[in-house]
Amino acid sequence: MSAILNAIENKQIINIQKILVISNKEDSFGLQVAKSRYNVPTEIILKKNITNEEFDTLLINTLKSYEMHSTNSLICLAGFMQILGPMIVNIYKYRILNIHPSLLPSFKGLNAQKQAIDAGVKISGCTVHFVDQKMDNGPIILQKCVPVLDSDNEYSLSDRILMEEHKIYQKAINLFIDNKLKVQGNRVFIE
Repeated sequence: MSAILNAIENKQIINIQKILVISNKEDSFGLQVAKSRYNVPTEIILKKNITNEEFDTLLINTLKSYEMHSTNSLICLAGFMQILGPMIVNIYKYRILNIHPSLLPSFKGLNAQKQAIDAGVKISGCTVHFVDQKMDNGPIILQKCVPVLDSDNEYSLSDRILMEEHKIYQKAINLFIDNKLKVQGNRVFIE
């Protein structure tokens, strides 16, 4: 999230009208960074004692209160550790991006870098994809390969993957803003 806000501030991502950072954790470091460093409005939506549908409704209503609708918005997940439900995914179809630290469809879920190390793969990487109703799924926009070195552990591999994540997420956002992404079936074509 910080890398995205930094890219917007430095004009590496342009044509952004409004920015809002939403967290599902009260103590999110991202909220502090968004407020103090970038002066971006923030909201917290907790999943305590509510259903998935109620969470989706709160999220949708919060977006709409900032005039962020399904026709004028892009939602970028970055450390948002709540799986979105079908209501928001359908309303904002092909307008929700996620970054994942593996070459999907391999190593979905948490600890993808550790999964890669444990599996003994020689190449890992990161993926930017549109969000659908399944975890770490949806049409893939961009991927970047990162070699897994013999000396790697999950932390050293994570650091190298993170550097590439920052680059391809920014690129994917710009492709979206420039209307260069076309989805056909489960494939994304870049025009």
